[in-house]
Amino acid sequence: MQPKIANKISKIKSYLLIIDEMKSECENKFLKDPIYQGALLHYLYLVSDGCVVLAKMILKNSGIDYAQSYYEAIDLLGEKNIIPKEFAYNFAKIASFRNFLAHDYEQIDYKMICKDILNKMNDVKQYISYIKG
Repeated sequence: MQPKIANKISKIKSYLLIIDEMKSECENKFLKDPIYQGALLHYLYLVSDGCVVLAKMILKNSGIDYAQSYYEAIDLLGEKNIIPKEFAYNFAKIASFRNFLAHDYEQIDYKMICKDILNKMNDVKQYISYIKG
């Protein structure tokens, strides 16, 4: 595995550890503590952006450098059998989440973050395990 790819995976894993530590306090702190809220959203952004960047790095390393969007980059990993197709199709939604965090952060629903999104971090772990082979 290329050092840049290994480094990106390492960074994503470190962000996941921080998110895991924050998860248990989410419902109690998200609305009350703006520092907690900002930190959690920041790490969620770093994870989602890292997953997209990782997909683009892998595609480029494989000689495939024509993804038109972040969503397509992850979807192409499935089409090229780098990760399972069905997983890629579903996981590509992380690109939309990344864009949401980057552009629509004022419309965030804490229940969606605390219940739905934090429970989907296992998908990120699965993504990394597919990449690492």
